[in-house]
Amino acid sequence: QVQLVESGGGLVQAGGSLRLSCAASGRTFSSYAMGWFRQAPGKEREFVAAITWDGGSINYADSVKGRFTISRDNAKNTVYLQMNSLKPEDTAVYYCAAGDNIVVVTNSIRLDYWGQGTQVTVSS
Repeated sequence: QVQLVESGGGLVQAGGSLRLSCAASGRTFSSYAMGWFRQAPGKEREFVAAITWDGGSINYADSVKGRFTISRDNAKNTVYLQMNSLKPEDTAVYYCAAGDNIVVVTNSIRLDYWGQGTQVTVSS
């Protein structure tokens, strides 16, 4: 079992930065690929970024490439999402999730665990 708790959301002006954290409980955290997703009001949840268990491979949605960076620290059981050059269209609830590998995470296939989400609001 893995429990995920996101933090770091908030209100920021366009062009600003935020760093989200997702703290995991459970000794098997390092065996999971991890991902970030987001859901804006009235829209479906969408993939943002994913990282393999060892950080060796990373995927990003085209909409965030060059602005967002996913990373993880297995010693701290934490995955991060550094968000720079934020835009109003990045406003959403951001969720982290864990899955068996980066393919299932990137494609949101039968993901095992989800956090409760953290709100990110970008003002224009």
